[in-house]
Amino acid sequence: MEAVLDFADEDDVAVLPPDFVAEISELAGEIAEALDAPRAETLREGFRVVLAGPPNAGKSTLFNALVESEAAITSPSAGTTRDVLVYPVALAGLPFSFIDTAGLREEGAGEIEAIGIARAQAELEKADLVLWLGPEGEGPGDAWEIETQIDVKGHPSKDGPRHRVSGLTGEGVVSLKQDLVAVAREAMPRPGQAALNLRQRNLLGDAFAALGSAAGEDDPLLLAEQLRLARLSFDRLIGRSATEDMLDALFGRFCIGK
Repeated sequence: MEAVLDFADEDDVAVLPPDFVAEISELAGEIAEALDAPRAETLREGFRVVLAGPPNAGKSTLFNALVESEAAITSPSAGTTRDVLVYPVALAGLPFSFIDTAGLREEGAGEIEAIGIARAQAELEKADLVLWLGPEGEGPGDAWEIETQIDVKGHPSKDGPRHRVSGLTGEGVVSLKQDLVAVAREAMPRPGQAALNLRQRNLLGDAFAALGSAAGEDDPLLLAEQLRLARLSFDRLIGRSATEDMLDALFGRFCIGK
């Protein structure tokens, strides 16, 4: 492309093939498929399941039932859980990270509990799936509605929960786990399928955006610039450039020389 622009008056410089733009679009489509691949972080950290809801909704009791451990303190007192508790576990051979969080409420929280609520909100943003134990319709839009404490007479009911469970007696927990495994399996890479980490996904996303702009560009100069940006992203992806950025990304995961 740059040769065509720089030496347009020369007879021995070939013109662009007629299907040049179509090939750019085809490459962008292949990148889009790669971007739909599962995240590598899911393999490393596990499928992140966050239990959320107001205080005393039964989050910690259900959390303990899911991880099969008394990992979380349970109490009738509101606000017992004041921090995020992460517990890794394997279900049907798949890695999970279950996250218990502070009860969400707007009023009545002390200073420390308020910090826990802020951390709970942050976990909702990072979750692969949220189990919502609060009032129906008040959780994140894509959360699973869970009716909990079904062993308690007069417990708050829901019209259309995905699961009805009791963390105390274990009723419904096996079915919930089976459903979680089915969803997590779809989020994991299949045999032979690549999984992209955050850096790879960002660079491929940059290349995809540049190629998309190039495919719709009529100005040869702007087309060449978009192709240059796409090539730069590919070079960074495979390590041909930006060595310092790559080393920062690599060693940023380690603690060296303390």
